[in-house]
Amino acid sequence: MISKVSAMIGGVGGLILALAIFQLVNTLWLLPAARSEGRELERADALKKSIELIQKRSKTNAEVRDLSAGGLCAALGGKFVDGVCQ
Repeated sequence: MISKVSAMIGGVGGLILALAIFQLVNTLWLLPAARSEGRELERADALKKSIELIQKRSKTNAEVRDLSAGGLCAALGGKFVDGVCQ
């Protein structure tokens, strides 16, 4: 018959082995997948922000291009007098 001490030692050993296996799986499989997913999310966020900035810049360029000389002068804080921005 197995003594209680042997059963406890076996239980503790089994627990340690299970934890070691879990740690190995976590280190080799789960963590790299999480890092990869994090990188992909960061890339997607950066791409989205870049697209938004490009669209905003295109809108600004179109607004500036449509301004008259006087309008451009006024937008820059000057006064358009006799065909000259002051």
